[in-house]
Amino acid sequence: MGTSEAQGTWSEILDEVRKRVSPQKFQTWFEPIQVVSFEPEKLVLQVPNPFFGDWFEEHNLPILQDVLHSQMGRRPKVHFVVSHTYYSPEQAQLEPVEVPRPAPVPPPAAPMRWTHNLYPRFTFDTFVVGKSNEFAHAASQAVSRDPGGVYNPLFIYGGTGLGKTHLMQSIGQVVLDQNPQARVYYAPSERFMNEMIQSITAGRTLDFRRKYRNLDLLLLDDIQFLSGRDATQEEFFHTFNTLHDSRKQIVVTSDRPPRDIAKIEERLVSRFNMGLVTDIQAPDLETRVAILRAKASRENITLPEDVMFLIAERIQRNVRELEGCLVRLSALSHLLHAPITADLALEVLRVYSRPPEGAVDVSRIQQQVAREFDVSVESLRGKRRTSAIALARQVAIYLTKRLTPLTLIEIGKNYGNRDHSTVLYAVEKVQTVRKNNPLMDQRVERLERDLRANPS
Repeated sequence: MGTSEAQGTWSEILDEVRKRVSPQKFQTWFEPIQVVSFEPEKLVLQVPNPFFGDWFEEHNLPILQDVLHSQMGRRPKVHFVVSHTYYSPEQAQLEPVEVPRPAPVPPPAAPMRWTHNLYPRFTFDTFVVGKSNEFAHAASQAVSRDPGGVYNPLFIYGGTGLGKTHLMQSIGQVVLDQNPQARVYYAPSERFMNEMIQSITAGRTLDFRRKYRNLDLLLLDDIQFLSGRDATQEEFFHTFNTLHDSRKQIVVTSDRPPRDIAKIEERLVSRFNMGLVTDIQAPDLETRVAILRAKASRENITLPEDVMFLIAERIQRNVRELEGCLVRLSALSHLLHAPITADLALEVLRVYSRPPEGAVDVSRIQQQVAREFDVSVESLRGKRRTSAIALARQVAIYLTKRLTPLTLIEIGKNYGNRDHSTVLYAVEKVQTVRKNNPLMDQRVERLERDLRANPS
């Protein structure tokens, strides 16, 4: 087959390959290849370097052979040309190319700090500890004091925006404070994969491996990104083993526990589980308020207590959104030259609000509770504090908190303009009564069940 004909046929093959692989994979692994010759029984391709050819042969050649068979009705043997050196996959297995050992790198004249990609704001001092994250926080502190020790690897998992990256980077900050020459490196898993691919296409695989396998502390974020990426998992597996065998610390984060990550090799799951696996849950109300208070203090934002609770009530599952809302609120306050108020906060919160499905109408709750406790709806909304009315009001407030999207402040307005602390006390009071009084627990449970069945 002549050169022009070979190139035309190869273009047709590439068109079919493009339909079967992702754009990123096609651009990385197929576009750099050039056809040298195309015969019925033999296809010779030119690739950028030996590493590229070896990797392509192991991971992408089956795709190419399937396309060749579908387009030509046969599977010609594929050979590669690299820098005018002719070799085939079979030869590569029998006669591996010996990569020359690089010349020793002389030590720098002055100590040089390793590039670490850490964010200065992510420290243990700026991390707000609560019931939802205290174990992960304690584990991270223990690792920072004894990297490469008992808790290696440390695997932290939890939902988006809960502080996993903050904790892992805090570990790095402490290690660097103790030893400024420590080789600490933070990387999202996507960056690890992209650096690996770039090193292969550039023929600098050894440089990539030296970089990652000579670290004192590897912080790898969002490991679930490697799901289904077999080649990257293979490289990370060997990186993990090298570091762990050298007693170097590995910290990994994910949005789910190791066993629940789809398409991750079992041997990696096993290695994650050989250290300490800990999770971070969504913060409770008190922790959310503490996070807002700390953020406001750091940013010199004057944040009224009622607004703080309003935001904490509305944004419940994401610390990043919680802090982002405060930043938006502060910016809006400056732009309008207006103080931060609950009304201004409600404007900002429209972006974040997600009312639950099947929310119950407040008036419906008040009517049902008034009937159950033989009091009037007006008394629930009023100021009277007899024991019977106080208990009924507390139950109504408790059910309003559970069955509506209203904040503590908004609930208080429906019960005689009571403040958020009174509302919170009522909720906690009923929770305690339910634990200690089975009859009252059954009574409240029946009310809640009926209200859910008939919300309006």
